[in-house]
Amino acid sequence: MTPRAGLQVDDHLAAFIETEVLPGLDLDADRFWTGAADVFARFAPENRRLLAVRDDLQARIDAWHKARRGQPHDPAATAAFLREIGYLVPEPAPFAIGTQSVDAEVATLAGPQLVVPSLNARFVLNAANARWGSLYDALYGTDALGDLPKGGGYEPERGARVVARAKAFLDEAVPLAAGSWADLGDPSGGIAIRDPGQYVGRTDRSRVFRHHGLHIEVVFDPDHPIGRTDPAGISDVVLEAALSTIVDLEDSVAAVDAADKTAAYRNWLGLMKGDLAETFDKGGERLTRTLAPDREFTAPDGSTITLPGRSLLFVRNVGHLMTTPAVTLPDGTEAPEGILDALFTSLIALHDLNGLGRFRNSRTGSIYIVKPKMHGPDECAFTNDLFDAVEDALGLDRHTLKVGVMDEERRTSANLAACIHAVRDRIVFINTGFLDRTGDEIHTAMRAGPMVRKGDIKSSDWIAAYEARNVAIGLACGLDGRAQIGKGMWAAPDRMADMIDQKAAHPKTGANTAWVPSPTAAVLHALHYHQTDVFDLRPVIAARPAPGLDALLTPPLAAGRNWSDAEIAEELDNNAQGLLGYVVRWIDQGVGCSKVPDIHDVGLMEDRATLRISSQHMANWLLHGVCTPEQVDAALARMAAKVDAQNAADPLYRPMAPDPAASLAFQAARALVFEGTTQPNGYTEPLLHSFRQRAKQA
Repeated sequence: MTPRAGLQVDDHLAAFIETEVLPGLDLDADRFWTGAADVFARFAPENRRLLAVRDDLQARIDAWHKARRGQPHDPAATAAFLREIGYLVPEPAPFAIGTQSVDAEVATLAGPQLVVPSLNARFVLNAANARWGSLYDALYGTDALGDLPKGGGYEPERGARVVARAKAFLDEAVPLAAGSWADLGDPSGGIAIRDPGQYVGRTDRSRVFRHHGLHIEVVFDPDHPIGRTDPAGISDVVLEAALSTIVDLEDSVAAVDAADKTAAYRNWLGLMKGDLAETFDKGGERLTRTLAPDREFTAPDGSTITLPGRSLLFVRNVGHLMTTPAVTLPDGTEAPEGILDALFTSLIALHDLNGLGRFRNSRTGSIYIVKPKMHGPDECAFTNDLFDAVEDALGLDRHTLKVGVMDEERRTSANLAACIHAVRDRIVFINTGFLDRTGDEIHTAMRAGPMVRKGDIKSSDWIAAYEARNVAIGLACGLDGRAQIGKGMWAAPDRMADMIDQKAAHPKTGANTAWVPSPTAAVLHALHYHQTDVFDLRPVIAARPAPGLDALLTPPLAAGRNWSDAEIAEELDNNAQGLLGYVVRWIDQGVGCSKVPDIHDVGLMEDRATLRISSQHMANWLLHGVCTPEQVDAALARMAAKVDAQNAADPLYRPMAPDPAASLAFQAARALVFEGTTQPNGYTEPLLHSFRQRAKQA
């Protein structure tokens, strides 16, 4: 550890800041470390106090449920009790947010959003470059048309179906003045479209159009194998897809020490400088991936128009809970990790803010930070004050740091207007997080009774109220035209036909973004924003009354349910398999997000939020005697063998089933269940970090 302004900083992290980040910035090392030390001194004690408030509120809620055991749920009594203990706060008077200098991708456009683990440079580059993507490729290479390619070479019949589907889309989004895109011939004489205002510009081989704010590039190349067979020579349709990307330091990464944090910060620095590159082997070829340049077209008046070539980048800091051994405070305690992230990710973003990088991320001079897992308006106000202090330490104008509030904890969704009010001059984002929100629902009402089966929670009344309230409250607080209102992730990256069918609902809620798991999924989800004009729909949605608190505060209890032994075993197996499949990669390999086969061998994108649900659900059933410890252990043993088999082809995989007692991953998964009721708000991070640190030391 290196002493800096009374702090003890990991040697490698200190060297990274001083030799890679600070050079070129108008900020010397002494000034930075002195400012950082002051921020820690001011905010670490309050951070600890807020966590103590969480624990106190949960203890009171637990005691209340114990005292009411056997009584039916009473929404009015519940709300009165939560107001009495300060869990529910008074609604603020009507207001509109005052956020300024927000990029169009956030404020006035609607389109897909990617979330990518910061520790994987290749994935980060893929996501940043997913602003544009081939519709032909997305349709051909997935099950979007209802089936998968057979493989073994190009399939002309499938290719014809892809072209027909893409041209049908063009007929809907950019209709011709007469006829169909399927009948278009030689375009050299020009292309007459019904609305000439949609035409944006051209290159020698393409025409660009705009629909619902999103760009569509039609590529003409009669020498291309596809264009050669097309009457108009069209070789591809390229869509503007992932308008924004969240570079994640939180749920999708396993960052437990200074080495992990430094690696994540280094990738963020590469993005802000524009020099991030990754070399890898693919199909026997050595490839190097870098950030895509902007795209230039000739406008109708002959001028040059430049369109962004990359997603607008957010960085997701961690929440308030965890501390990090990367920095030790003067009293010998570990530094709050969220404060560290606020300081370091903002410092790194100065390279973009000051125009020092190869490209520009924000064209309006903002730094976009997503802040997850905040509980209620006091914690949002804490983040607002923290960002004020970081701005002062870095010499930034007030509200340069913008905040995205993840509405994923019950105390936040129940007090959402007050939470938005606490950050009203810097908020650029609210997003529902069904997975964490469900985990928090289970833990908050842990002692109210056993929960319904995990799959049935999705149809609970509180979920519908939660999703609808989020949009309604966001619109009432003036987010329209100033900030994103977002919806959650599609978790099955191999099931694009289902995604096309189901995720069409997200724009119809009035949300102007929703999460997708891959660049290909971003292209296909972009179709939904051409089908639905979100901003045209919002006045209709805003006129509807927001659902009240009664449904939101009604937990999904299994009142009167009596499951068979087979049903209980099935539910435990489902939870245990997902739990082990994720944890084994987290602990043994440091993989925080990956496509994990579920119990039916369907690949699902898993992160800590899904883990929180599975572990809390098993802990809840264990607490209320729905199952026994022996049944849980038996399910874990069965599923360890299944997960081992699912990972048999991975040379880095360490089997769990042969010796569960010797497997740190198995023991971590078991602890998440058997210690689930005592984990703070049901979070998985404390146990995961502890076991991962042991695995790294071993």
